[in-house]
Amino acid sequence: QVQLVESGGGLVQAGGSLRLSCAFSGRLFSTTFMGWYRQAPGKQREWVARITSGGSTNYADPVKGRFTISRDNAKNTVYLQMNNLNPEDTGAYYCNANDVGKNYWGQGTQVTVSS
Repeated sequence: QVQLVESGGGLVQAGGSLRLSCAFSGRLFSTTFMGWYRQAPGKQREWVARITSGGSTNYADPVKGRFTISRDNAKNTVYLQMNNLNPEDTGAYYCNANDVGKNYWGQGTQVTVSS
């Protein structure tokens, strides 16, 4: 079945950078829309970024200009490059795949940004 596995989270200081990866299996990755979500403790999960099968991208306002989503179809992997991190970016980051209206989720990777 479909599996999504995130990696690359960790602890960084404000102003630092991290690159998250999400490995995909079980579907035709090249035709699947991919995205990233995040959830801080006690907060609702929020959408962060999306990339279409054709490579078009969209970003939530809080991360616009700082985060970049990309995909490598040959490696069945989606990435999230996070620059200029601030404490408000702290949370569990989840990879999402959407295919013909059905959503799939990874287990999450923790990102903690200290001030």
